[in-house]
Amino acid sequence: MSRSTIPGLGSPYGLDRNSVGPAPTGYTSQLGRRTGALRMGWEIRFLGPWEVIHDGQPVRLTGHRRIGVLARLAQDAGQTVQAGQLLTDIWGGGSTATAAKQLHIVISKLRESLSPELIATTPVGYRLDLDRDRVDALLFARLAKRARTARAHGGTRAADALFRQALSLWRGGAPLGELAEPWARIEAARLEEERLAVLEDHIDVRLAAGDHHAVAAELGAHVTSHPLRERPAAQLMLALYRAGRPSDALAAYQRTRTALIDEIGVDPGPELRRLQQAMLVKDPVLDLTAPRERITGGEPSVPAELPSDIHAFTARSGEVAQLRAALDGPAVIAIDGSGGIGKSALAVHAAHAAAGRFPDGVIYVDLRGSTPGMAPLTSMEALRHLLRSFGLDGSAVPTQVAEAAARYRSLTAASRTLIILDNARDVSHVRPLIPAGRGCRVLVTSRDPLTTLDNAHHLRLGPFADAEAAVLLARLIGPDRARAEPEAAAQIVRLCGGIPLALRIAAARLAARPDWTLADLAVRLADATRRMDTLEYADLAVRASISVSHHHLREEPTGRDAARLLTLLGLLDLPTHTPAATAALAGWPAHRAEAALDRLLTAHLLEPAGLDRFRFHDLVGLYARERAEQDEPAGEAAAAVRRVLHHYLATAQHSAVSINGPAAHDWSIQAEQPGQEFASAGEAQNWAEAERENVLALARQAAADASAGAGLAEAIRWPFAARGWFAEAIEATELALQACTELGERASLLQTLGSHYQELGRNEESVRALKESLELWHHTEPSRSAAGLHNELGITYTMMGRLEEALEALDRAQAITVERGRPDLETFVRNNRVHVFCRQGRTAEAVAEALHVVDTVKDMPDMADLLGTNHDTLADAYRAHGMLTEAVQEYRTAIDLQHAVGHTVGLATTHWWLGHTLHDLGREEQARESWRQCFDLLCEARLLTRGEATALLAQPVPDPPAAIRNQL
Repeated sequence: MSRSTIPGLGSPYGLDRNSVGPAPTGYTSQLGRRTGALRMGWEIRFLGPWEVIHDGQPVRLTGHRRIGVLARLAQDAGQTVQAGQLLTDIWGGGSTATAAKQLHIVISKLRESLSPELIATTPVGYRLDLDRDRVDALLFARLAKRARTARAHGGTRAADALFRQALSLWRGGAPLGELAEPWARIEAARLEEERLAVLEDHIDVRLAAGDHHAVAAELGAHVTSHPLRERPAAQLMLALYRAGRPSDALAAYQRTRTALIDEIGVDPGPELRRLQQAMLVKDPVLDLTAPRERITGGEPSVPAELPSDIHAFTARSGEVAQLRAALDGPAVIAIDGSGGIGKSALAVHAAHAAAGRFPDGVIYVDLRGSTPGMAPLTSMEALRHLLRSFGLDGSAVPTQVAEAAARYRSLTAASRTLIILDNARDVSHVRPLIPAGRGCRVLVTSRDPLTTLDNAHHLRLGPFADAEAAVLLARLIGPDRARAEPEAAAQIVRLCGGIPLALRIAAARLAARPDWTLADLAVRLADATRRMDTLEYADLAVRASISVSHHHLREEPTGRDAARLLTLLGLLDLPTHTPAATAALAGWPAHRAEAALDRLLTAHLLEPAGLDRFRFHDLVGLYARERAEQDEPAGEAAAAVRRVLHHYLATAQHSAVSINGPAAHDWSIQAEQPGQEFASAGEAQNWAEAERENVLALARQAAADASAGAGLAEAIRWPFAARGWFAEAIEATELALQACTELGERASLLQTLGSHYQELGRNEESVRALKESLELWHHTEPSRSAAGLHNELGITYTMMGRLEEALEALDRAQAITVERGRPDLETFVRNNRVHVFCRQGRTAEAVAEALHVVDTVKDMPDMADLLGTNHDTLADAYRAHGMLTEAVQEYRTAIDLQHAVGHTVGLATTHWWLGHTLHDLGREEQARESWRQCFDLLCEARLLTRGEATALLAQPVPDPPAAIRNQL
């Protein structure tokens, strides 16, 4: 359903422009959101007769040099072509001065004939501002590259589809046939050679998939046309041989040999000769025993999430051997022991050794069952991690534990994956996370024995013997240092009690104080009061070593900012830290915050967590929190946290505007920090991807500033919806509702919550939330969000099939927009009325209404990005009215427009209905290609797995994927 959500007539609601649920970008033009939308209707084709297309219609372009300049710019679309290069390529030996003037005239004429914005002038030349995928030769190259990547990773079906798509761009005839200049002939020859290479690569894929009968029938003409190409000759021979025609295969060899000798006087190459010999002796290597059917897509993802192996891993040879043997037996291996005994290190070390036995990857989850200062992961959080690792995200992840666990078991049923569940609290923590596949294995570590865990092999880990402990200490501090003080080293080993963590802490103390001897440390350990702090409460020893580093920073002139920042970061319970957010926290310029973060990284008090992103080790974070509690005055601490909240609030609002257009700018809660701004919707989506966990963590911390928390929940509505993260958006909104008491803020949050519920098909909950919001607004500002709420209710009622109530709600919304003089908002409501009319059988009215909306929006420049939604709705109306040919055209227009603004789920849904319309017209091959594109988009958005896509495509008419079911 192509729905339009009203911004709310002064409410903080921006327009949900992706009416069918926005998703990740990836198709947004590099030229920018608005210019990309304007230029999306242009195409340039030269894989065959030269064509310029605008909005599906050919554009007549006259003048040999105009065509030449445009073609040369198209060859490097999106990049500057130097004026001198254009003069050399198009004018050749002409007078430099005259040619330069002529080039200027040609560019002017092209702008007049096409569009003034299509060709940009740069300091050194000209640039064709057109998405590279709108030039058929450049799209062909990208598709071929993706196909070869898929083939390299075993994705036979994906490679086949991509090769077919690439080759379908060729329309017959020589490329650039109208142009005779040397550059054009060179480019034409290169393109033709690449076409042949892609065709032959595709044949290899088809042969690997067992398609030899069809290949044998089709390849003969290609070999006849290119008698000196040995590769297709070999392919034809192999296809004929596998098709049970060995004599024909050998005859094909003889024809190729004759052609080579007659034309260039050489025999066939060694590969072709070996193939002939193998056929003569019927070598079984030529037989196709198992066609490759595996589907992995163009960029297959096999999880490899293991932390680094411990470089000083010592002893435990018996336990490692036991684990190696156990991995051939029960599905679950549970390692238990006391804190600091080395359970995690053993599990990770064993997993590294065994990883090669699990072709579907290795997944690591820290369940945080016994992590100081941190709450354990809930079963739902752990299942989200696991499902993401298997390729699902956003709305494809169920919101209930039982459903998520069932989805997880389904995905693992035929998998061979190794899963490490580290630091589990107890059996109940682990049970929902056990996979179903007989080929999967699970390594679990816990302080709890987990004795009631079904089908498990148990390994109890105890302390090191003294000899093993001595080896570990020597590896940690260096063998020379250990040999220099053997008695002190032995005493340290004995006093540490064979506990690996205690030995590591002792080594860290020695590293932090190079002026200490081993005897110095042994004396301190001999004191029972110090030993308990060091060994029994290992975090106290970590606290001491971190304190040394912290103190050193305070003493350094260049380290004082870093020392101050360490304490400030302890105020925030965030997974990662960025320079921008850190600058807001400290109230510093960004460059000062970045320098301090880098200094903490150098001092090993922070760890890298990606580009310009940092994180604490758990125990360092605990130290920082303790220092913050002790050192920061309450007022200053609250002000610092407030600055971070408002930084994220402002940045989320900027993200929403970039993704959803200027209609989303009317915020009821104003940010007190400038925040980060974005040049494009793609940048905004990338920010949301990187900051999702931080935003959720802040939502959990926002109780001290309920208004900022409410504003944050509102602002993330669009960037989160754009990726299908409705469950996370609901969590943030519900947390804000718990903290808010102000009626207007609660009303806004309930409206947002109602929208998220509807996206997940939780329609009854959506209606309750929206009605409660309407009631609250009635008691505060009756007109503030009435139109938006009635519009939302109309959408939800439509999805529920309560059509009279839907039309009544939409009529109320429309009346308010008319009364307020807002024709832009009225188009949102009328767009939604179309779907009610369709479902009521009033299809003629639906078409008329949809046409009115399209015509109205075309005259509103600020709403240009909405046209994809409106054309999609018009296509739905045409389809319902039986005007299938017109519906196909409108769906394709909607695809172009949504492609320009990155509406991935909208694109997927439009491709879905385009496929059904083509199927109804009897155009089966085109229908299946449209369905395939729908599934590819959902797979790229991690809302569908490749295996699920394959199963759906195997159906005569595919069932709707769950990710778009609530959008239909």
